[in-house]
Amino acid sequence: MIIIGIVGICLVLLVLAFLMPRFSRHPERGTQKALGLGTRTGGKAPGPLGRLLSKPFRSSQKAVGRSGSAGRRGRGKLPF
Repeated sequence: MIIIGIVGICLVLLVLAFLMPRFSRHPERGTQKALGLGTRTGGKAPGPLGRLLSKPFRSSQKAVGRSGSAGRRGRGKLPF
């Protein structure tokens, strides 16, 4: 269920970054901030369990950043 939500957020950010590159940064930062909270919370668990619990949030943060930058990069390649 969480994976579907992250994929949906990434798609929305990709389209938003392509259509309105300047206005896509705020939602992207907000999403990354929320996922960072999950990373920090999961990382507080002791030992390897902390790394295991925080990893999905870290990889989701990367995916959100990549989808936003890919949309802006695609928009930058347009001739107009």
